[in-house]
Amino acid sequence: MMELIVHRGGPHLTVQDLGRPGFLAQGVSRGGAMDRLALAEGAALLGQSPHLGAIEMAGSGGVFEVTKDTRIALTGAPMRAEMDGAALACNASHLLPKGARLGIGGALAGTYGYLHFGGGVSTPLQLGARATHLAAGLCQTLDAGTRLPLGANDGETGFAIEPQDRLSGGTVRIVPSLQTDLFSRSERVRFEATAFRRDPRSNRMGARLTSQSDGFSSAAGLSVLSEVIVPGDIQITGDGTPFVLMAECQTTGGYPRIGTVIPADLPKVAQAGRDAEMRFKFIEIAEAVAIERAERKVMNALSRHIRRLVRRPEEMRDLLAYQLISGVTKGDDLERLMTAN
Repeated sequence: MMELIVHRGGPHLTVQDLGRPGFLAQGVSRGGAMDRLALAEGAALLGQSPHLGAIEMAGSGGVFEVTKDTRIALTGAPMRAEMDGAALACNASHLLPKGARLGIGGALAGTYGYLHFGGGVSTPLQLGARATHLAAGLCQTLDAGTRLPLGANDGETGFAIEPQDRLSGGTVRIVPSLQTDLFSRSERVRFEATAFRRDPRSNRMGARLTSQSDGFSSAAGLSVLSEVIVPGDIQITGDGTPFVLMAECQTTGGYPRIGTVIPADLPKVAQAGRDAEMRFKFIEIAEAVAIERAERKVMNALSRHIRRLVRRPEEMRDLLAYQLISGVTKGDDLERLMTAN
């Protein structure tokens, strides 16, 4: 059996997939990867399903080894990566030979990096998924000495993909929630006008937002009747601080919600670095639905945007468009160079 050996791992190293929807009534939120687009990008690089398990690395990676030659891909937050001392490109696929040491360091930008394997991580399914959900007690973090089974591994490597920008913050689109009207118009306008940063203490349950603005308040006061909540909901806590609920959030909550981040923009919140500014913008439900449909089409078509890390001349249909030789010479360059010396 092919295995992955973890020789060293960061403090938040877990197996993640697209999560386990359908268990809110049992108190288990969806969970899964914080950056679901990164899973799709890795799947496209390896030519496989985005539902397969991968390693999520929060802030830093670790040192890994495989027991058989294995295809890998690196997506999400770019991290320093090397194989037996040789640097590896991020957002690309590579061959990791048996016994070679793969070292992945800290994130150069963003927060969550992903290590994918041909055939995926094949740990046992729990409630229909392999995703680690620490709050629900499903699976656990990966420590030194952990060995994980890997799936079947056939195909090519040496491909790259240009990722969508989601590491630098920017505009995050939100739709009204059930409690949006409890916030005055002036508070909603101020919320949209405020530049936020993701607090470094944020985690898989929620992203705490910081700003230079005063806290936000609603007509409901400190709390409302506890009800179902989902990833993307923006709760305003008792001190007026916004929290964006993330993949591993609880299933019910009693803080008023000023709005809900659309799924297509949640990776921006998850990946925003310390200096990345975010501003929220309210949009209508119909627009949000159209955005999600378009995003799904983009994710399904990612394989069309794969390119080779090193282009092959026989595959370059536009070869004649390249300037392979430039300049003019009389043919006596070497003679003149030797005379000058």
